[in-house]
Amino acid sequence: MPTKEKIESVKEIRERLESNMLAIMTQYVGINVAQVTELRKKLREAGIQYKVYKNNLARIALREMGAEPAADFMNGPTAWAFSNDPVASAKILKDFSKEVSFIQIVGGVMEGKVLTKEQVISLANLPPKEVLQAQVIGTIAAPLRNLVTVLNAIPTNLVNVLNQIKKQKEEAQPAA
Repeated sequence: MPTKEKIESVKEIRERLESNMLAIMTQYVGINVAQVTELRKKLREAGIQYKVYKNNLARIALREMGAEPAADFMNGPTAWAFSNDPVASAKILKDFSKEVSFIQIVGGVMEGKVLTKEQVISLANLPPKEVLQAQVIGTIAAPLRNLVTVLNAIPTNLVNVLNQIKKQKEEAQPAA
C-alpha cells in the first residue's frame, strides 16, 4: 500500500517532468558534500532545480507520463536536473562531469520524449541561446542585405551609363 509521502513524491516528479522542458538524469556515486554543493550552486544560478528521487518512484512517474524507457537509465543513485533551458542545464552538467568524474549524465526526458546520454551531450554542445538567435537573424538578414545592394546598384549603374553617354557626346562635339 503506497504511503501518502510516496504518492506526493510521484506527483511532484511528474509535475516537474511536465512543467520543465528538460529533465536530465545523472548518477552521482562517490561525490562528496563540497562537490555536490558546488554543482547545486552552479545549477541554481542558472535557474535549474537539482533533486534526488527514489528510482522506484521516478519509474512510476515516468510510466504514468508514457516515458517509461527512460527508467532504463536509472541504475544506482540518480539525481535529476529540471530546466526550461536545455542547453544551459546540459552544458553545466557536462562541464561539471569533466571536473568531477563522479557525476555522469545518463539520459533525460525532453517534453515527454526520452533522450539518450549522447543526445543530452549533443544539447550541451549547442551554442548558447543568444548565439543561435544571432545566427538565425544573420541568416534572415543576409538576403535582405543582398537585395539592398542590388537595388542600390541599379541607380548607380544608371548614373554610370549616363556619364558614359555624356562623355561620348562631349568627345563627339569638339570634332564636329
